[in-house]
Amino acid sequence: MNGRADFREPNAEVARPIPHIGADYIPTEEERRVFAECNDESFWFRSVPLAATSMLITQGLISKGFLSSHPKYGSIPKLIFACIMGYFAGKLSYVKTCQEKFKHLENSPLGEALRSGQARRAAIPGYYSQKPRYESNVSDHSSFVTAPAADNMEKEKFPRYEPIPFSSSMNESTPTGITDHIAQGRNFS
Repeated sequence: MNGRADFREPNAEVARPIPHIGADYIPTEEERRVFAECNDESFWFRSVPLAATSMLITQGLISKGFLSSHPKYGSIPKLIFACIMGYFAGKLSYVKTCQEKFKHLENSPLGEALRSGQARRAAIPGYYSQKPRYESNVSDHSSFVTAPAADNMEKEKFPRYEPIPFSSSMNESTPTGITDHIAQGRNFS
């Protein structure tokens, strides 16, 4: 014995360290192949169909009068915008599929990082079921009653709120609360 107590269970699994995947990471040949495959498939199977569909819908909305066309350029700016949004929506919609492809790679540091990241999130207790920091039991009360006990309960649940002085005038240097006595005092009869 070296004087240190070992409280680990004898059959407990030790979590492997997550490989460092940073800007200086050089992907393996297999990862490059999957990157190219993901890029190609996301373009042809997601981006092109979504871009074309969004452009058709936009042109239909313009022709029906729901969207107005530009006086000089016509429907072209809106169609270009719809195409770009469809393209990026297609790319983003393929991210999960691409991550799954990397997770299935055998000797891939990137796949290992994705697998261990998912396992780590699932292992954190309460990760998916965290409660808000401040809870309110307003729905538990049948009516709103102000009593000293209720005031104490509210002070414990919520942080202290101190209002900030507010001026509704546009010019902060003018005094507020001054009324025009001349306009109020005259009677135009």
